[in-house]
Amino acid sequence: MTTVLAPERVKACLDACAQCMEDCEACAQHCMPSGDAGMAECARLCLDCATCCSTCMTLMCRESRFYGELCRICAEVCEACAAECERFPDEIMRACAGACRDCARECRRVAA
Repeated sequence: MTTVLAPERVKACLDACAQCMEDCEACAQHCMPSGDAGMAECARLCLDCATCCSTCMTLMCRESRFYGELCRICAEVCEACAAECERFPDEIMRACAGACRDCARECRRVAA
């Protein structure tokens, strides 16, 4: 997924953010039609997480001086999303939680 133009030190994080964004978008779409209030909160967290991952990717690719700070925040959002998704016994939601945990780990590494 990453391009040759991305700095080497962030490529794994870019890949993790891309996967997380994709899985969060899919999970949000999966949750929305349910009408369940708990699933609605999960969908909102997934959309927040996908947006945060997308922004992280943009800032990392342009080597913004702020990407480390945003990666720290993204890791927090990813952890919250993972915890919410793990509450539901659903394959799509568990996949999303796993991608969120991976992304949080990579974002913390990049932010350090």
